[in-house]
Amino acid sequence: MTNAMQEKKRPFKGRKATHFRFETDEDGRVATITLDRPQKKNPLTFESYEELGDLFRALARASDVRTVVLTGAENNFSSGGDVFDIIEPLTAMKMPDLIAFTRMTGDLVRQIRACPQPIIAAVDGICAGAGAILAMAADYRLATPEAKTAFLFTRVGLAGADMGACGILPRIIGQGRAAELLFTGRVMTASEGHAWGFYNAVVERDSLLGEARRFARNLADGPWFAHSMTKKMLDQEWSMGIEEIIESEAQAQAICMATGDFRRAFDAFAAKAKPAFEGN
Repeated sequence: MTNAMQEKKRPFKGRKATHFRFETDEDGRVATITLDRPQKKNPLTFESYEELGDLFRALARASDVRTVVLTGAENNFSSGGDVFDIIEPLTAMKMPDLIAFTRMTGDLVRQIRACPQPIIAAVDGICAGAGAILAMAADYRLATPEAKTAFLFTRVGLAGADMGACGILPRIIGQGRAAELLFTGRVMTASEGHAWGFYNAVVERDSLLGEARRFARNLADGPWFAHSMTKKMLDQEWSMGIEEIIESEAQAQAICMATGDFRRAFDAFAAKAKPAFEGN
């Protein structure tokens, strides 16, 4: 008997991207997205915003990818929106086009949060504007000592309220620290980011991508359906009261208990072996 839902899934190994690099490891479980315009510190364009949003949306139907590493080429993460490809054209647009653009950029954050795979940001060098937002939207963040993170919207005459920053950043580093960064647009150093909880760890530049992929691999080889449920609950429970949170987690955990992975973990524990999770 065929499984109609499984038939809708597609492998992403071998998939090609146009406006950034997309690659997977040998079995397709860990994907790496590399923002790859190093001559300008990997800025985003209208096209890369759209393609990234489409990719994260499509990952819900991936049959192989279980975790994603997001990074930038040649010792920088991303300088944000390209000054001449995005910022200059925006100054000439009317309101209907401007709101279409800001909704498109916001949708990228929405798709990063909605895709079931945990996203690991590996940040080096410049991480500014929309680049800082991409790191913020990830589930886990690693940085090098050279990482310089700036939500610099006010420095170009815009509000710090961009792509969800006023809602998401305070939940990560606290209201007061978020307010400082969003009002001033100043650089948050890697050591500050680590102390404040924005970065989970700071590693040397030569180790950054390897550490990010190692962490991603550990998740990918784990109970990845359960990981997707954890991600969903972390996102969904922001707007819930305690009663709703407890009930939602009761339902989520019961769903995970119904999977084969739960039984596989018990059988492996009983046999003093390592469980081989299959995500079902």
